[in-house]
Amino acid sequence: MRPDIAPGAKFPDYQLPDHAKTPRTLSELQGEDPLILTLARGLYCPKEHMQHLELAAAYPKIAVAYTQVVTISTDEDHELKELRASVGAQWTFLSDPGRTVQKDLDIAEYTDPEHDPMIPHTLVLKPGLIVHSVYNGYWFWGRPSVAELWRDLREASREIRPDWDLSTPGLREAWEAGDRSAFHGFD
Repeated sequence: MRPDIAPGAKFPDYQLPDHAKTPRTLSELQGEDPLILTLARGLYCPKEHMQHLELAAAYPKIAVAYTQVVTISTDEDHELKELRASVGAQWTFLSDPGRTVQKDLDIAEYTDPEHDPMIPHTLVLKPGLIVHSVYNGYWFWGRPSVAELWRDLREASREIRPDWDLSTPGLREAWEAGDRSAFHGFD
């Protein structure tokens, strides 16, 4: 991965077609929330299935925590839809058969010339596509567990949510004065 893709850096705002063939940007999909971004090998990879099955099982918790998930795969449209459906994913999958992301981030998996996939990575991004953490998933154990994502998302949310701790001085006074700007979902 390019050395500038590190905690604190801004991740590129790629625009790619989603599983419904609608062009989408990462910033649009992220909105004001943390984002779990998976850069996936594709439908052929059993490790991809396992990671995405675990994410799909945790998705109700992820969604209720105002967190977004996006998967980018080098699969063509049909395979992208198959991967999404086979794991029961409810989040957006983006298709990158031209390997724009793979080339730009310098993550070509040179050990698999047959499929020419990306080296799988999982990133946790704070709003504004700011990198919080990066996991290299070439080996399955390099991919984050749901527990590790939970820890990362707790840290990231604590940093970005002024209302993380309702006992913070001034929050109650702001609320009682009708100022909702520090409270997520009330602006």
